[in-house]
Amino acid sequence: QVQLVESGGGLVQAGGSLRLSCAASGSIFSIYAMGWYRQAPGKQRELVAAITSHGTTMYADSVKGRFTISRDNAKNTVYLQMNSLKPDDTAVYYCNQYSGSHYYTANIAYWGQGTQVTVSS
Repeated sequence: QVQLVESGGGLVQAGGSLRLSCAASGSIFSIYAMGWYRQAPGKQRELVAAITSHGTTMYADSVKGRFTISRDNAKNTVYLQMNSLKPDDTAVYYCNQYSGSHYYTANIAYWGQGTQVTVSS
């Protein structure tokens, strides 16, 4: 059974930084694309960033230049480094694993439980 466990969320002032981690178990982590979504109150869940099994990345326009997704296959972990945080970044952040190696050609197979990020102004 695949499990995704996020950590690293919290409260930070605008302009600050946080690093989210997502530890995966129960699958061959290195062969799957991974991603981060977020959901703010009253809004739909939206894609923030994704990374293929080979390390190719993509970002939502709203976070380009501020967020960086990365993965450590030896630790079965995907990260989201978030810099220059804004109040609009406040949301629950969810880690996901895709059913294949590339986020463009695979569906989302598993979700983590989410971690709250709150950015104060």
